[in-house]
Amino acid sequence: MGKERKIVVGISLGDINGVGIEVVLKAFQDRRMLDFCTPVLFGSSKTISFHKKLLDININVHGIHSLEKIVHGKVNLLNIWNEEIKIEIGKTSEVGGQYAFRSLESATKALTEEQIDVLITAPIHKETIQSENFNFSGHTEYLESKLKGESLMILMNDALKIGLVTGHIPVAKISETITSELLEKKFGILHNSLIKDFRINKPKIAVLGLNPHSGDNGVIGKEEEEIIRPTIQKIKESGALVFGPYAADGFFGSEAYKQFDAVLAMYHDQGLAPFKALSFGNGVNFTAGLNKVRTSPDHGTAFDIAGKNKANPDSFKEALFTAIKVFQNRQEYNELTQNVLTPKTR
Repeated sequence: MGKERKIVVGISLGDINGVGIEVVLKAFQDRRMLDFCTPVLFGSSKTISFHKKLLDININVHGIHSLEKIVHGKVNLLNIWNEEIKIEIGKTSEVGGQYAFRSLESATKALTEEQIDVLITAPIHKETIQSENFNFSGHTEYLESKLKGESLMILMNDALKIGLVTGHIPVAKISETITSELLEKKFGILHNSLIKDFRINKPKIAVLGLNPHSGDNGVIGKEEEEIIRPTIQKIKESGALVFGPYAADGFFGSEAYKQFDAVLAMYHDQGLAPFKALSFGNGVNFTAGLNKVRTSPDHGTAFDIAGKNKANPDSFKEALFTAIKVFQNRQEYNELTQNVLTPKTR
């Protein structure tokens, strides 16, 4: 990519009945955002106009019918549907899910074909988006099926990065899903991401236990003694700076997380509940481990405030800046590692 061309940020609109479009439009009301990137929304001029009028948001959006027509310095909108659709702000509907998928599908295709550089996904409703084409528990799993690599969900801000060993699975299946192999694999993805995506040369990573009090030496569950602790020891012997397992409650309550570059949690709410308590509204969901960069804001569709002009765009802005930074860091890392000097041969 030439130095003159800005990073092209693709944006899927999420559920058209939620706050996704609102936070996107509000973010780009600040024209300075266009100094950092060239945004491309995947949707419809009619849908965007509906939200602009409803929210009284004055912003120029440049409609295009081909990604070859992207104009730098403007908010671009690729029209992928033209029909009138029923928008029911603040309500769950099949239409909302259907068009959220169409936006996501088109944006993901553009990402795989390198027509956009990074992808930011606005929030979807995980029930209404389900269909024959989308049978996944979330964005992360869908993107893993379309891109190269194995994914790891990371929730992050400037001070805290939390990766998840298990993601969108029922609590009843967590224990049986956690194996030494899975833990080692997810640790490896997190470790590599910290080096390549965040330029942390020797990352220091904390691993949480699964059970209360990290099992109390087997009194409250055996997973720590049989799986987690031996795996941590194996990883440590490879030279990585890994520590734990830590009891999650005391770990966050004592602010011990501040001593580490990242934390590996065993399941979704173990990591995300404290993260959102500490950083809700300013956090970013980053999908590590894949060959393309994807981020999203740390909130959902927020149907309860949709259409009321109350949604805060800060998390979306952070997602955008994170995607740009990770993209740049990866480029720099690849250039440094691919241009290693080799001795001349006679």
